[in-house]
Formats: sequence, structure tokens, C-alpha cells
Amino acid sequence: MPEDQVWRRSSYSGVNNNCVEVSMPHWRKSTYSGANENCLEVAQFSGATALRDSKAPDAATLTFSSAEWSALVRSACAGVL
Repeated sequence: MPEDQVWRRSSYSGVNNNCVEVSMPHWRKSTYSGANENCLEVAQFSGATALRDSKAPDAATLTFSSAEWSALVRSACAGVL
């Protein structure tokens, strides 16, 4: 599990330890983006990577398997995209 993954417990759980915790993604934006808000953000999960638009964080996300993400990064680095 990625170390930046955050687990949250329901506020309804009180002091009861019989609760289900939900993992929330930690979204990161490129350090190259600066103050510009026209960026993509990325979050990593176990076996998957997700992308979202920083201007619309509640909109749909794109999710890639590990193999798909690796192929995307290789293509971008090679200038194919």
C-alpha cells in the first residue's frame, strides 16, 4: 500500500472499534505546475494510478492499471504523446 494513502473512519463510529475504515487517495500535483491551476493530479493505489483535473477535483477520474500507467509514462517520456 502506498505510504501516502490515508485511512478514514466514519464519524458515526464513536468509540466502537468494530468499524470499517475507508482509504482515501492522496492527490499530488506536479512541482512544475507552480501557481497554475491547469494541471493534472495523480493518486496511486494498490495496483492502479488515477488522474484527475485539478480545476474539477470532484469530476470523473481516469484510472490506469500498473501496466497501463507504465506504458503511458514511457510514451510520454519518448515524446509519442
